[in-house]
Amino acid sequence: MIHVTIWNEYRHEKTDEKVKEVYPEGIHEQLKSFLNEEFMVHTATLDEVEHGLTEARLNETDVLIWWGHIAHDEVDDEIVNRVHTRVLQGMGLIVLHSGHFSKIFKKLMGTSCDLKWCEANERCRIWNIAPSHPITKGIGEWIELEEEEMYGEHFDIPTPDELIFINWYQGGEVFRGGCTYTRGNGKIFYFQPGHETYPSYYNAQVQRVIKNAIYWAAPTDSVYPTYGHHHALENFEV
Repeated sequence: MIHVTIWNEYRHEKTDEKVKEVYPEGIHEQLKSFLNEEFMVHTATLDEVEHGLTEARLNETDVLIWWGHIAHDEVDDEIVNRVHTRVLQGMGLIVLHSGHFSKIFKKLMGTSCDLKWCEANERCRIWNIAPSHPITKGIGEWIELEEEEMYGEHFDIPTPDELIFINWYQGGEVFRGGCTYTRGNGKIFYFQPGHETYPSYYNAQVQRVIKNAIYWAAPTDSVYPTYGHHHALENFEV
């Protein structure tokens, strides 16, 4: 069974009544509630020792899901480097919504990962532009969300390996809302929905995308390369 760790900074849910109303047990627990159906799931939060991301936990994790917003700077650089190493070794990473501005995503992308945004209760239509991709299995031509935070271009990310979704918002903006990357042996998927005051993670199609992404991002049997000084494979004379 695939082992999934859900990381959530878990701050809004403790202080904001509107967020508590939508996610009373925390965003991580809502994600866990539907992922438990198919995966072995653990959760980790910012205020735990080592942010809940100990070496032991990460070594047991096949796919890490990351949600953060107001406390990106509080994530210790040592933990970021630890996660970065595990991704290069083959651990999958799914970055949700405002996790685009997390230290780990920016480190892996090598860009600012900045964008336009507006919280205006806008309708969001997430267009599926890769209908044959494993991440869109069981998803129709689009996903409709009655309310979601607008994210708009330009999104300062490297050109995606694969562009999976393009989002359209009621105000007219568009956004690359589903992108994949490979870094080392690890697969990365960024998925836009999930503002803390909207119930996007209760949407069955959004849930299906996240499940599909876990299967896609899970490590393969590929051998992690060795680096550094290397002895010749064949005997020869210089």
